[in-house]
Amino acid sequence: MLDLETFISMQHLTLPLVDLIEAMTAAARCEHLARNRATQTSFKEFTMQTRQNYMKISPAAMQALLGLETYLAKSSIEHPLLHLVKMRASQVNGCAYCLDMHSKDARAEGETEQRLYTLDAWRETPFFSPRERAALAWTEALTLVAQTHAPDDVYAQARAEFSEQELADLTLAIVAINGWNRISIGFRTEVGAYQPRKRPSPTAVVAG
Repeated sequence: MLDLETFISMQHLTLPLVDLIEAMTAAARCEHLARNRATQTSFKEFTMQTRQNYMKISPAAMQALLGLETYLAKSSIEHPLLHLVKMRASQVNGCAYCLDMHSKDARAEGETEQRLYTLDAWRETPFFSPRERAALAWTEALTLVAQTHAPDDVYAQARAEFSEQELADLTLAIVAINGWNRISIGFRTEVGAYQPRKRPSPTAVVAG
């Protein structure tokens, strides 16, 4: 197939202006469709295939990990912050499944698009509180612990914003999401199908 520039160079001396414009438009459309087909083929070629269903293979171990999540859901760390921590660790690790899941969970619980879009550059934004900044710095330090070795200044920043219990719970949350990241990446968990569970409205009347 001729590219657009070659097509124009061959036709511009022989066609009226109107016909030339129509021919150029048709050529551009063909080129655009060809590129789209190539892109779609590329996506199909590089889509990751699930390696194994770890939930079925090791249900007891998965239940233990889910038990930690149950604890964290009722822990001293507020849910919006937990979502940010899970998102940031998953960004650092490049875990598509967890990014898809936790961005959906965060939005379902009221997190703003603006904060989610700028989370990767949280240090350069005014959108996060000192407590959130301390948690995000601690999340990065522990996620990249082989490089950072959890520096004293980052710990001191976290300790200034969190009680001992809160910091212990925050650290467990970071441990948990890093574990899920490695499982999901390692076994190529299918991305995109997750939907957040519907939570009851805070104004709903409970039948007695």
